[in-house]
Amino acid sequence: MKWLRLADSSCSLTSNQTHIMGTMSLNTCGTKMEDAGDFMVFKNEINSFDAANATITRRNRINIGFSCRYPKTVSISNYYQIHSSNYMFTESNFGSFGYTFEVFKDSKFSQKVDPSAYPVKVKLMDRVYMGIQAQSDLPKVQLLVESCKATPDDSASSSLFYDLIKDGCLKDETVKVYPGNLTQFYFEVQAFKFTGSYNQVYLTCTVILCEVGNPNSRCGQGCLNKASRRRRRDLPNGETDRHYITQGPFRVVREAQTSADQKTGADEKTHAAPVVDVEATHFLRSDMGTVVFAGLFIITLMLLAVVVVYFLKKSRAEEHKALIAYD
Repeated sequence: MKWLRLADSSCSLTSNQTHIMGTMSLNTCGTKMEDAGDFMVFKNEINSFDAANATITRRNRINIGFSCRYPKTVSISNYYQIHSSNYMFTESNFGSFGYTFEVFKDSKFSQKVDPSAYPVKVKLMDRVYMGIQAQSDLPKVQLLVESCKATPDDSASSSLFYDLIKDGCLKDETVKVYPGNLTQFYFEVQAFKFTGSYNQVYLTCTVILCEVGNPNSRCGQGCLNKASRRRRRDLPNGETDRHYITQGPFRVVREAQTSADQKTGADEKTHAAPVVDVEATHFLRSDMGTVVFAGLFIITLMLLAVVVVYFLKKSRAEEHKALIAYD
């Protein structure tokens, strides 16, 4: 393979019995970039060459073209088992650039929530800390978080959503933005849940990267409320396309009952008055009255029978005496 090279003759290749191998970046070794609609295409070729002082050759001429293509826009969502916070994009005016979207443990934004902790468990009214950061090879760029909206699933087009940031303006009163450099956006928001049977929340943000100091860029305009004049975006203005980045899910959990509350509940249960069934009590009282009445009635009958037997015996004894005296 010593007679093969890339478009740039200074870049050599290696090989084994089955493969030809070479290592290069996207902007070296004669690589050319083309805009192909939704994709950016990077092209190069493998050529054979002869020694500079050769008079003849016994090798066929070789020319093998190859290319790689990358989508301009990518939307990636986080699932329970896979935590993804890095997003990479490529555009002709900005080359390759990316974003990271992370959840942090506190307002210092120094400790990220471990990927194994996803879905992130929060309680209602908790403060949730998040940060977005842009990376680019260009030295003078700035980040704009144009919008952030919450959805109950990882679909940015969900019909059920809640705006935290819209058109560069804060819409939720609990959102607080922390200071950072031009490529950082740190913020916090108070935890919430969607009404109904939903117990988790995803957050999708729209981000734009702009040239620093360009007043015509979207970053230069900042918050655009309804009264502001919005410009057309059909011409390049020193900025990238809008890109969507997603973080989550956040799962809302109930606050655990404290031991004091549990003890109080136990005491209340211990000292609670017994539950009385009024109907059953009335029934039992009625039944007991019936039993007592029946018992007294039977005893009365027995006493009456004894009295009758006594008088019968007495009457017979008197009759017997009378018969003896008559004889």
